[in-house]
Amino acid sequence: MHKEISFLICFCFFSSILFAAPNTLRTYSSITFAQAAELAAASSAELRHARSSQIVMEGAWRWGIREYFPRISINVSENDRLHETGADSFIKNIGISLDQLLFDGGRILMTRRLERSELDLSSARMSRMANEIAESAISAYRNLLSSRAILEIKNSALGILDEQRRILNEEVHLGLALPVDLAGADINLAGARLDIISLRLDLNEFEKQFVGILGLDELPELIERVDINRPSVFSSHNVFNVPLAAEAAANLAREQNSDLIETRFSITKRQAELRYLRNSWIPTLRLNGNFGLSSQRYPLNRYNWSVGISVDFSSPWFQNRLNMQTGGESGSLTASLQNGLTPLPDPASGYSVKQARLALILEQEKYDTILEQIGRIAANAIEKCVLAEQRRLLALEAVEIGRERCRIEELRLELGHITRLKLMEVLIEQTQREIAVIEAATALLEAERELERFLDLQPGDLAGFISEYASPLSTSHFRSEP
Repeated sequence: MHKEISFLICFCFFSSILFAAPNTLRTYSSITFAQAAELAAASSAELRHARSSQIVMEGAWRWGIREYFPRISINVSENDRLHETGADSFIKNIGISLDQLLFDGGRILMTRRLERSELDLSSARMSRMANEIAESAISAYRNLLSSRAILEIKNSALGILDEQRRILNEEVHLGLALPVDLAGADINLAGARLDIISLRLDLNEFEKQFVGILGLDELPELIERVDINRPSVFSSHNVFNVPLAAEAAANLAREQNSDLIETRFSITKRQAELRYLRNSWIPTLRLNGNFGLSSQRYPLNRYNWSVGISVDFSSPWFQNRLNMQTGGESGSLTASLQNGLTPLPDPASGYSVKQARLALILEQEKYDTILEQIGRIAANAIEKCVLAEQRRLLALEAVEIGRERCRIEELRLELGHITRLKLMEVLIEQTQREIAVIEAATALLEAERELERFLDLQPGDLAGFISEYASPLSTSHFRSEP
């Protein structure tokens, strides 16, 4: 019977592991920019630790409300004494005491508000950390796409150069070309192969880093592509007016920008600190009560009780504590009054209010500075998208001109005006122009993502933002051309 129970427990344990394994092993066949950002944030151990710490601090803050309720303690003691000459004594005591805060000038409330501000600030920093981790994944995704596109162009160019070198070799054997041209062609091919090997090594490293950021076992298919013909989101909507677009972006950034949100939380925290320090002189009033039973044997037949009020007043220059108490024992009443004064307990803390005020002023100035820069940053980010789009268009135009030049140079080669080595050099220059198009398209993606990040938008949401504000941006003086 025991063996059957043990077997059943082991079976259930291993079954749970097997069924849980597909959930813990994360494999994806394909991902987008947004999915890469989510995976990076989900797989970050640092972010998970920050979120766990935030949950712990939130729970501790919720339990802080305990300060409003009375503190009750129960004491049980027995004091036995054996005397050599006199009678022995066996004193037994049971007591209960209560301590209740009546008034503290709002200290607990201000402390909780201060702790809440600290939690909000920590949450804002955690969100910023998550955004930075997601952005690193998007940047790695973008670099991987760019490197793959460039590698494809270089491989294609290498095939063309190999074919030209083969033809040049035959021409040398036929006496139609010089051996020095063949040596130059070999040098060009060696340089092209070296570039491809270097790029493959970099691409392999990019892939490993990307897989590590995502926390996956293998690299999934990348859905996104570097589309050299994709226009900017502004030009695709046929809408662009820098002042109005910057104003719309600035208005959204004032609500959602992570730097502004974090600074607002910092200001709230500093305000709570200043209020707490300003009200620290307000006296604290507490109620104390005790009741106890005692005797030398059970049942306990003697009792005592006391009720008192304590008033604490504390400042940097003096500290005073006043205790008033009344009570009684079996058959008698008692009363007591105590007062303790401590001069100059902590004079240096008198500057705490000034320090808190200066810290608040600093945070407010920081907030005002960021607020003033929002419009300029928005305009610069949009202008950067404009320049990136113009760069893409110029790069495409240069590629078209380069193709026409290659065609003309091929005709000149057939007419004998240039050597085949010269044609290979022209083809290499054309390859650089095609790579420049990829770099320009990547720069456009990067500029648009930078604007999305500034506005706290998810990857790909910039087009929706432009569509939403398309009606007020009716004055158009920029649009892409084919």
